[in-house]
Amino acid sequence: MTTRTFRVTVRGSFDGLDADQHAELLARAGEHDVLYASFTPEGHLSYELAARPAFTFRFLDSGEAEEDILAAAERAEEAARAWLDERGYGYKNLRSQAEDLSQAAVGKRQRRAARTA
Repeated sequence: MTTRTFRVTVRGSFDGLDADQHAELLARAGEHDVLYASFTPEGHLSYELAARPAFTFRFLDSGEAEEDILAAAERAEEAARAWLDERGYGYKNLRSQAEDLSQAAVGKRQRRAARTA
């Protein structure tokens, strides 16, 4: 069997942050800037709290069957919850979206490169 790579995005909003939590997140905003966002096995958090309370975690996972994408999404949501809960950050509207990269659309350049390879 081939290994499939999944990209999972978990989105939500911070909710009920106290002044200290808000200040802490603002102080660390540079580490979580969307310009540095990437999909990683441990998950990468990005937010722009000065603009809105929304956040995004990006996870990279894998599996062998198409059905494994559901488990990957569940693991990602649980990891996001655990990260937020460990720090005592309130959140709401947590939802995930997963993509199987083996099913992703191939761009024009990639098709051209495949034909010439």
